[in-house]
Amino acid sequence: MVIGNGMIAKSFDTYQNEDGYLIFASGVSDSTTTKIDSFEKEKKLLIESLNNSQDKIFVYFSTCSVYDETMKNNAYVCHKIEMENLIKNKHNNYHIFRVSNPIGITANKKTFLNYFIQHIKENTIIELWENSYRNIIDIDDMYAICNYILKKGIYRNQVVNIANPENYSIGFIIDTIENHLKTKGNYIKIKKGSSPTINTDITKEIMNVLGIIIDRNYLEIILNKYFDK
Repeated sequence: MVIGNGMIAKSFDTYQNEDGYLIFASGVSDSTTTKIDSFEKEKKLLIESLNNSQDKIFVYFSTCSVYDETMKNNAYVCHKIEMENLIKNKHNNYHIFRVSNPIGITANKKTFLNYFIQHIKENTIIELWENSYRNIIDIDDMYAICNYILKKGIYRNQVVNIANPENYSIGFIIDTIENHLKTKGNYIKIKKGSSPTINTDITKEIMNVLGIIIDRNYLEIILNKYFDK
């Protein structure tokens, strides 16, 4: 069973008819929001889902933003940690996947990659935080790693990071988007930002097993796969 209709939920569509799992992929998708109602709506649905799935393997998607020092007081991050703790206290058979920035086909225009692409296309000003780094992973690779863990029955009742072993600087991301679009952006450089420190030991091990290769061209490949030039 899958709860949700966003990009992650759709990637787990094959689990829709698997009664042994409840894939909870519904909730707040905008990491910049501070709307209490949005958080409470997810919390209510999560509690209901936990109560109704004690006979299933419960799967929840949290965020690797918890490792970003600049976001430790962010409302979205605090909410995700609260939801993680709810699951730990209310369910005996769960997987919590802390995901970085999965990239795929989505109608959500508030993802950071969509934000940069849209602003570069429209030639509107972007604030380029020179010290800021982001972690990016293809939604298909994210799914493959999570699916491997679930099918193998490993890392149960644990929090596992699903992320790219490498963080990319905002400057590199913008350069790669500009090369993809063959368009120069309009931005102001600001000496701000940080880089999340994410332990990707488990991810790297499974990537090796699955033959997933991440190199310097990974972001370019993702742009070619999901975004028109």
